[in-house]
Amino acid sequence: MQTEIAEKLLPRVFPFLTWWPEVNKSTLKADLIAGVTGAVIVLPQGVAFATIAGLPPIYGLYTAMITPIIAALFGSSKHLVSGPTTAISLVVFAAVSQLGATPGTEEFIAKALTITLLAGIFQFLLGLGRMGTLINFVSHVVVVGFTAGAALIIMESQLKHLLGLSIPAGTSFVDTFEAIAANITNTNPYALGVGVFTLLLAILSKKQFPKIPNLLVALVGGSLLAAGLGHFFGTEMMALKMVGEVPGRLPKPSVPDLSIASLIQLSQGAFAIALLGLIEAVAIARSIAVKSQQQIDGNQEFIGQGLSNIVGSFFSCYAGSGSFTRSGLNYEAGAKTPLAAVFAAVMLVVVVLLVAPLIAYLPVAAMAGVILMVAYNLIDFHFAKTVARSSKRQTIVMVITFVATLVADLENAVFIGVIFSLVFYLQRASTPNVAVMAPDPADAHRRFIYLERKLLPECPQVKVLRIDGSIFFGSVMHIAAEIRQLVDDEAPDVKNLLVIARGINFIDVAGSEWCVQEARRWKQKGGGLYFAGLKLNAQDTLIRGGFRAEIGEDHFFASKEDALRALVPKLDDEICLNCKLRIFRECAGKAGHCVAQPNAGATDTVALTPL
Repeated sequence: MQTEIAEKLLPRVFPFLTWWPEVNKSTLKADLIAGVTGAVIVLPQGVAFATIAGLPPIYGLYTAMITPIIAALFGSSKHLVSGPTTAISLVVFAAVSQLGATPGTEEFIAKALTITLLAGIFQFLLGLGRMGTLINFVSHVVVVGFTAGAALIIMESQLKHLLGLSIPAGTSFVDTFEAIAANITNTNPYALGVGVFTLLLAILSKKQFPKIPNLLVALVGGSLLAAGLGHFFGTEMMALKMVGEVPGRLPKPSVPDLSIASLIQLSQGAFAIALLGLIEAVAIARSIAVKSQQQIDGNQEFIGQGLSNIVGSFFSCYAGSGSFTRSGLNYEAGAKTPLAAVFAAVMLVVVVLLVAPLIAYLPVAAMAGVILMVAYNLIDFHFAKTVARSSKRQTIVMVITFVATLVADLENAVFIGVIFSLVFYLQRASTPNVAVMAPDPADAHRRFIYLERKLLPECPQVKVLRIDGSIFFGSVMHIAAEIRQLVDDEAPDVKNLLVIARGINFIDVAGSEWCVQEARRWKQKGGGLYFAGLKLNAQDTLIRGGFRAEIGEDHFFASKEDALRALVPKLDDEICLNCKLRIFRECAGKAGHCVAQPNAGATDTVALTPL
C-alpha cells in the first residue's frame, strides 16, 4: 500500500522521474548537441535582456544558468527552455524603476530580485491551487497587443543608445520620444554607424545563414567594426560607450529585499510578471507540444516556473519565463528530454568563464542594434491582420492593450487588456442568440431553419425558438426580453413555446428560477413551455434544485421529434380544424384540412451558425 502511494506521489513532487527512464545514450547525445546550440544562442540574448531590465549584463547570464535547470526539472514540457525574455525584462525594469531605484545600482538589483521572488511565489501558489486554467481567460489578442506595445517601448529605449544620446532612463514613452527629437542634432555618427552595421549584419546573417547564431555574429561584427574605427579615428574622438566589465564567475548567492515596504510596493508588479510569465511559458509549451505529440500539464508548468524564479532569486537571477526562440530551437535541434535545457545552462557556465572578459569591449550601440531586431521580431503582424479582418471586438481589445502598454504603467497594461477582454466576453455571453424557427416546406427533409434567413409559415399554436447560449444570471434578462418581443408582441395568441435547447450549455440557479416563472406564465395562458434536446449536464441545476419537477417532467424531451409527437395532439382541435398550414408532419393526425405537403419527411434541425 505504501509502495503504491509512493509511486503515485513521487512523480507529482519530482516530475522529472516520469521522463528519467527515457534517458539513454541516444537521447543524451541528442540533448547534448541541442544544449550546446542553446548555450551559444542565449549568450547574446542574456546580455541584451539584462540591459533591457536595467541590470548589469551578467545578471541575464545568471538567469540563463539557473532558471532553465529548475524549470526543466519541475515542469511538464520536454522542450520548453526558460530564462530571460524581452517582455519580462521590460516589465521588471518598469516596475522597479518607478519606485525611484536607479538602474544598475545595488538598490535596483535588490528590488529586482525581490520582485522575482514574489512572482515565483505567486506562480507556485497558482500551480498548487490547480489554477492552470486561469491562462485560458487571458485572450491571445491581449498578449499580442501587449507584446507589440512592449516592442515599441524597447525600440524607443534603444534609440538613444543607437544615436549615442544621453537621455535619463525611466521617462515615459512620449517624453522619451520628445527628448530624442530635441537632441537629434547631437547624434554620435560613430555610434549610429556601429549600431546600424550591427543591425544590418544581424538581419543579413539570419536571412542568408539561418542556422548560425545571427545575434552572436552581429555582436562580434559590431565590436570588430568599433575596434577598427577606434584604431583609425581614436577612441576618445569616437566617444563610444562600452558595456563594461562582466565578471567571469558563477552565480553568487543573493538575498532579496524582504522588508514589508518593498514586498507591498512590488506585489502588484510581481503579479503582473507572474501572469505574463505563465502566459508565455504555457503558450510556448503547448505550441511545441502540438508538434512533439506531448501532453502538457498547465498546473505543473505553473509550479516549475514558480520554483525557477523562487530559487533563482537567491542566486542573482531576475524573473524569467519560457523563451519561444530558444524553445523552438531546442526542439528543432533534436532535443529528446529536458536534459537539453540543463546541458545548455551548464555549457553557458563554461562559455561565460571563458569569454566574459571580452564582453567589456562590446559597444552599447551594437547592443542597441541587436535589441532593435529582437524587439521588432516580437510584433506579430500576421496575427494582428487576421484579428483585424475577423473580429471587431477582438481588435478593440488588442488596440486597447497596445495603447495601454504605451501610456499606462506597464505592469497594469496586461490587467487592462484582460479586463476588457472579459468584459467583451461577458457581454457576448449575456446576449445569446434567440431566434424563431420553422420547417422549410421547400426542403426535401423539411428541416427547421431560422426565420431570419427565410420567411416561412408558422404554427398558430406553437412558437418554436432556438436559444444558442447559456441561461444564467447575466443572460436571463436578455432572453426574457427577446422572447417577449418575438412571441408576446408578434404572436400574442400563441399558447405554447417549444425551445430547441441543444445550444444551451448550462443553466444556473437564476436561469432555473426564470424557467419556472416562464413555465407558469405559459401555463396561465392555457399552454406550456417545453424543452427539446436539452443536454443532461445543462439540466444539473434544474434537477438538483427541483426546478425540473416544478416545470413538469413531461415538458422535457430528448429530441424535437419527440416533443412534437407529444405536443401536437394537445393542440386546440378547433383551431387545427380550420388550419391550412399543417407545417408539422405530426399535423397529419389532426382533423381538418388535408393539405398535401411535398417531401414531408423528418424534422431534423439544420446545423447553422447563429447570426
